[in-house]
Amino acid sequence: MLKKSLKMPGNDESVVSNEPKRRVSIITDPVMESRMGHDNLGFEPNSKRKISQHSSHSEDGPVRRKSNLHHAHNVDSAAVNSYEQRVNGEVNRTKKQSFSEVLAKINQEYETGQQNAHLEQSWIYSLCMRCRVEYSTPSWEPPGWQKVCPYPLCPPYRQFARIISIILIGLLLWTTAYVIIGDSAAPGGQLFQLAVLTVAANFGGFLISLTTLPRLIGMLLVGLLFQNVGWVNLDGEFTKVTAELRKFALVIILTRAGLEMDPKAFKKVYVTILKLGLIPWTVEFLLIGVLTHYFLDLPWMWSMMLGSIISAVSPAVVVPCLFRLRTKGYGVAKGIPTLIIAVAGIDDAASVAVFGIISSIMFTQQGLAFQIAQAPVCVLGGLGFGVFWGFLCKYVPEKGDAYVVPIRTLMLFGGGLLAVFGSEKIHFEGAGPLGVVFAAFTASCFWCGEGWDLEDNPVSTAFEIFWMIFEPILFGITGASIKIRELDPHMVAIGTGCIYVCIIVRIAVTVGIAFGDKLNVKEKIFVAISWMSKATVQAALGPVALKAVASQHRSEEEKHLAELVKNFCILSIILSAPLGALLISISGTKLLKKTKPMLEPPEGWRRSHRPSLHDISIIDEEEEREDIEGIADEDTAANTLSNAQSTSVFTVTKF
Repeated sequence: MLKKSLKMPGNDESVVSNEPKRRVSIITDPVMESRMGHDNLGFEPNSKRKISQHSSHSEDGPVRRKSNLHHAHNVDSAAVNSYEQRVNGEVNRTKKQSFSEVLAKINQEYETGQQNAHLEQSWIYSLCMRCRVEYSTPSWEPPGWQKVCPYPLCPPYRQFARIISIILIGLLLWTTAYVIIGDSAAPGGQLFQLAVLTVAANFGGFLISLTTLPRLIGMLLVGLLFQNVGWVNLDGEFTKVTAELRKFALVIILTRAGLEMDPKAFKKVYVTILKLGLIPWTVEFLLIGVLTHYFLDLPWMWSMMLGSIISAVSPAVVVPCLFRLRTKGYGVAKGIPTLIIAVAGIDDAASVAVFGIISSIMFTQQGLAFQIAQAPVCVLGGLGFGVFWGFLCKYVPEKGDAYVVPIRTLMLFGGGLLAVFGSEKIHFEGAGPLGVVFAAFTASCFWCGEGWDLEDNPVSTAFEIFWMIFEPILFGITGASIKIRELDPHMVAIGTGCIYVCIIVRIAVTVGIAFGDKLNVKEKIFVAISWMSKATVQAALGPVALKAVASQHRSEEEKHLAELVKNFCILSIILSAPLGALLISISGTKLLKKTKPMLEPPEGWRRSHRPSLHDISIIDEEEEREDIEGIADEDTAANTLSNAQSTSVFTVTKF
């Protein structure tokens, strides 16, 4: 009889059998983490074995296989039956389902309310659900809609109706333009090409949005494709139209930046915002100017103008990535997503203002005194106009007016256009962009004081709609301005090196100066990475110098420099925007702490799916926060302590 190794309490010696061990052929599955037992994780391979008679998990997990000799009398009959089935061709095989069969099964389960988890994991279901838009409010569907457009292959009727309405509005606008303008709006005309480019860019952005990349990358690539294949030609006199469209887009970008700033949050952490916004921007601005001056032989004024454009951060790239992290609870405890957006607004305002001052000095025909007055006049004039127009928007219209939202939207948009075009007319281009930002910021301060919520500001919603229209226009025409065959390989190589060197230096500077902000090293690195993307300001301001040179009939050398500035700006978008979006999405889960995920929004209308400055808070790591795991750990500790005290009382009573 085989003796077992036993160790009795009180004995230090163990009885070990010297008899040879008999091997039994037992086939067991390898030990895996998912199959480890509850009492001995390192040894127990069978998670079905009962620990006690009252084990609640005794039926979980796979079963340990029996010996090969177990039920040996059934082997011959099973083998015979298997042989007969193979001979008669009766072996049951899994039948592959076609696309239509899988779709019909999904639709049937949707109608009966029974969803199969296996079908929900299929690639058809995932692809279709990726393209669908879910709404928080109930929507109406025509009778028989699910039969004509089954779930989930087709979009819901609300999404379908929205697409149809946009197409109809576009057709009506094109018909009106064709009647008024004529050949330019006809098929083959430049206005018609611009419309086709805009639609195609929007579709390309939608395809790219199915991944983690921002929409503007797809729009830029569509414009690049259309230009180099020969499908669009926006040169000649039509460049004046594209230049004005860029200014419209710039006004929308700056207005949205001003509306995103919360005065209470800005007052609370204004030192952090200004420090992280202006110091890294200044370093990158000067570094781009120095590198392009010595490596690309740009004059100092041209290199500094290029530096003012390149050093701007793109909220269009940063915001969607931050929202995905914020909804999962990453960085919410310290308000990191909202801090990043606040600094991006300051960063863009500084870039546009400095660019306006430098371009005014470069392209003005006035004397030295006028050039010296550019900086103070632009700064003070922009601030003064912004405060005045924002104060006017508080009282005009009256807050109880039934049409207060559309009138305030038009007032703010019209004031921004007046600031940009008016400052250009009087040759103080730097004042206009500052006026746009501070007008929106001042108006938002007054409106929030009257009871409007910063998160649900309807004027911000209107400017989001404006941006939906102008985003494909801006990035489509920006991509269409690149002619690959005319690119200088030397400029591309040197420009790539300069851009990446400046990004690395900016990240290092941001991490170095973020002391005293209650951020750990990982959070500092993530904040610095978030400000590496370039897109909106570069697309809006890159071709401005080329347009100014062409309108003033400057020399060929200056035209070459303006072309180099434009191509450098577009190269910075291509190199930094996709990489920045990927790094934010990947590093956010690694570098930021995850707290309680953001709750689902209540039923009803919500303006946006992005973080705002309303919840900005730089707090200590140890401060109290809503953390599910923390709450659970506290409850567990309390229960353990209570049980321990009960056991102690019982022991004392017994003895």
